[in-house]
Amino acid sequence: MKTKILALAFCLCFPAAFAQVTAPPVAETPASKQQIEKLFEIMDIRQQTLTMMASMQQQMQAMTAETIRTRYPQITPSQMVRLNQISDDMLKDFPVDGMLSDMIPIYQKHLSQADIDAMIAFYSSPTGKKLMQQLPQITEEAMQASYLRMQSQIDAVMKRIEDMVNQEKLQRQKKVPPKPNPPVEKD
Repeated sequence: MKTKILALAFCLCFPAAFAQVTAPPVAETPASKQQIEKLFEIMDIRQQTLTMMASMQQQMQAMTAETIRTRYPQITPSQMVRLNQISDDMLKDFPVDGMLSDMIPIYQKHLSQADIDAMIAFYSSPTGKKLMQQLPQITEEAMQASYLRMQSQIDAVMKRIEDMVNQEKLQRQKKVPPKPNPPVEKD
């Protein structure tokens, strides 16, 4: 009996003794704040963000103006100028530097030092530089290409909102009991 138990223990332990011991995967070192700031500098992220926002703002102003003129034909040119001014002011006051600072921990969470080093190498290369130079134009053309699709979506959403408002208005009117006629005074 002792021999059988010893043989069973040997059979169970033998493979474990010769099995390859694999160490847990080494965690990649997160990128440093300085690395990410260098990446942002090489990619000229601040200027790219401002350029992209300006392009998006122009597209959105055009779509919004068309939608507003269609929905509210009585709008005056001075009111449209004020609406555009609000949009322009929003862009001027946009905190790009703060937004970039907020992005650093996100990059650190998802990218290692090696990842950032590879990205810095790519964006420092002629191809990477070309991509960054062409990206605003690519983005603008892509937005123009999708403009009609986006406008039809905006129109559909606006129609749904108008229908909902009108339906709620009708429901409120149905729920309000009619006012009784005031009693007629007899002389």
